[in-house]
Amino acid sequence: MRIVYTIVLLFLLLPSTVTAQSYKLLWKENFKGKQINEERWSRIPRGTSDWNNYMSSYDGCYDVSNGKLTLLGVVNNVLPNDTAPYLTGGVYTKGKFSITYGKVEIKARLVGAQGAWPAIWMLPEKGGWPDCGEIDIMERLSHEAQAYQTVHSYYTYVLKKSTPPQSKCSPIRPDGYNVYAVEILPDSLRFSINGEHTFTYPRIETTEKGQFPFNTPFYLLIDMQIGGKWVGIPSPEELPAKMIVDWVKFYELKRE
Repeated sequence: MRIVYTIVLLFLLLPSTVTAQSYKLLWKENFKGKQINEERWSRIPRGTSDWNNYMSSYDGCYDVSNGKLTLLGVVNNVLPNDTAPYLTGGVYTKGKFSITYGKVEIKARLVGAQGAWPAIWMLPEKGGWPDCGEIDIMERLSHEAQAYQTVHSYYTYVLKKSTPPQSKCSPIRPDGYNVYAVEILPDSLRFSINGEHTFTYPRIETTEKGQFPFNTPFYLLIDMQIGGKWVGIPSPEELPAKMIVDWVKFYELKRE
């Protein structure tokens, strides 16, 4: 009897994030038509970071057809006035759609190459990095049969705190479609792949700065990148690399 009582007590004390949440679908992107829906998405501009230093608005990095959005990473042998060795495509919902508490799901297939670095992630509409946080729903390196899901913040990046764990690497179907998701909750971020829970990053009691800055509106980025310190030197003969996105879903959290 004491064992049964202990099990019941432990169950009652578990965080609320282990229970199923109730969500309402806000919108679903099926990529119908032949062009990117500019009411929802913008092409990501080029920057100076590893993840965006080859971003391009070149049409050859984007394809919308058969209900799919394809983002490509290609060798730049098509834009002679652009000195970048590679061109990559990426879209985001910045300034057009964001979510505070809810769930984001993306179904995508990755066609890898050495040096390919596709990513699906979220950034806050307001505030700087890393203080205001980053949610990495999926990153994949080259041909790996696994995806990285990671949380970044002032607490993890500047203070270099590793408790609670901020990242998890989980298996994927390397040549097929996978569904990548995150639930953004008041007390945690809960990640999954193909409906299987991978890990939870909780909000904890701490006096340290910036442990859980994930209670403001976040927008979604979906992008391809080639090369960088993390993924390493690309193999041009293996390009183009592709990320083929079947659909995107945003849900809002229902409050009792």
